[in-house]
This record gives sequence, structure tokens and C-alpha cells, in this order.
Amino acid sequence: MSTAIYPGSFDPVTLGHQDIIYRSSKMVDCLIVGVLNNSSKKPLFTVEERMDMLREVTKDLPNVLIESFDGLLVDFAKQRKANIIVRGLRAIADFEYELQIAQTNRSICPEVDTIFLSTSLDYSFLSSSIVKEIACYGGRLDQFVAPYVEKKIQSKWRK
Repeated sequence: MSTAIYPGSFDPVTLGHQDIIYRSSKMVDCLIVGVLNNSSKKPLFTVEERMDMLREVTKDLPNVLIESFDGLLVDFAKQRKANIIVRGLRAIADFEYELQIAQTNRSICPEVDTIFLSTSLDYSFLSSSIVKEIACYGGRLDQFVAPYVEKKIQSKWRK
């Protein structure tokens, strides 16, 4: 049985993230979407809120699990008996950074490989940061996030 982890902050989850989740879920028996609890960042959404949004947008994917983690990704992979890490790439700059991380992870834990999926062209420019910036100025988000996520973002900015 193959198990992969798609890690990220997902603050918030975008259609680009969903694209990678859907595509990678078809390649493995079990895909764990690992929501990073990064204490050095100030996220818009709590880990629980991000997990809720991810559960909603992946509810039709029976082999996808949503879990949170902190610490080293390779330790989380070992705990979950995952031998694959999935990463999405938007541009060359992403590749340089992600390759360095993948090589470091492989050095620490040789039994875990990283696979890279290029983001669909429709989402090649998209990031959670861009979504938050558009939201803070009241812009439309429907082409960037799922309706459920858009409602959560709008609710957060009204507070």
C-alpha cells in the first residue's frame, strides 16, 4: 500500500492546492494532507480551521486524510508510514527551493522520496498569500478558492 503526504500551510487552501490533491490522490492508495503547525508564522486561520476547509473540499476523495503536524516532515512521514512526499511546483524558483528541501529530506530519511507535480496552468500564479491580499481589499475570490473557503475568508475579514 502506497501512502503519500502532501504537506503545506494551506492558509487558506486554494484551487491550486486542490488540483495537486486531486491529481496525487489518484497515484497512491492513501494521501495524507499534512497541515503544518508552524509557530514561526502568523496564519490567518487556525490549524483546526484549515483542516476543516480541507476536509470540506476533499470530502469526495475517500483515500484522502487530513492531519496536522509540527516538527520535521520526514518524522511525520515515518510516523504515518508514508514513503512519498508530494510537492507542487508553480515556477522555476519553486523548483530550486523544493529540490533543496527534497534533497535534505532524502539525506535525513533515505526511504522517503519526493515527487513534484507541476501546477495546472490555470493556477500557476496562485498562492495563499495572493488570495489573502485580494480578500483584504474586498476582491472576488471565486476563481481562486472553493465557495466554502471563500465564505470562511470573507467571514474572517469581516471580524
